[in-house]
This record gives sequence, structure tokens and C-alpha cells, in this order.
Amino acid sequence: MTRLPRLSYRELTIILRQLGCEFRREAKGSHEIWWRPAKRLYTTIPKHSGTMDTGTFRKILDDLDVRDEVLQIFSRSQAPLIPARDADDRGDDR
Repeated sequence: MTRLPRLSYRELTIILRQLGCEFRREAKGSHEIWWRPAKRLYTTIPKHSGTMDTGTFRKILDDLDVRDEVLQIFSRSQAPLIPARDADDRGDDR
């Protein structure tokens, strides 16, 4: 079985968008509500710097019922669907 990767908020949201999930709204603190319209499923995603804990990542994937799809992405590809950062991409929205 493929191990779950350690992803940042940015990497996770890129993958979720590619799987049909959508940002719904801001939540308390530095969290966001995301949903998967096809199955009417919701989850809360922390918007923090650094990588996400594996348990948190697993819970998000299970809440949205996308764990199998994400594991397929990482098991069949050495380069997942996450675009590389540009040299001048600092991660902020200037």
C-alpha cells in the first residue's frame, strides 16, 4: 500500500481542486471549509505553514472520500499533479 505523503496546505488544495473539490468559505482562525459537490461532503482544512500532520491529512481525505484517488496519483506517478514553484514565487499574494 502506498504511504500518504506529507503535503503543505498549498499542495493539498491543488490536488483537491483537481479532484473536483471546491473552497466553500473561511472558518474560525486559520481554517477553511472545503466541499466535494459530487458527493455533498464537507471538511475543514487548516491553513498553516509547513506540512500537515499525517492524521489530519488522512481525516481530510476520508471526510471528502478522496483517499483512493490521492493514493492512485502518488502510486502511479513520480511527479504528482502539483506544479513546481517558480523561482520568484514566494507563496504570498503580492
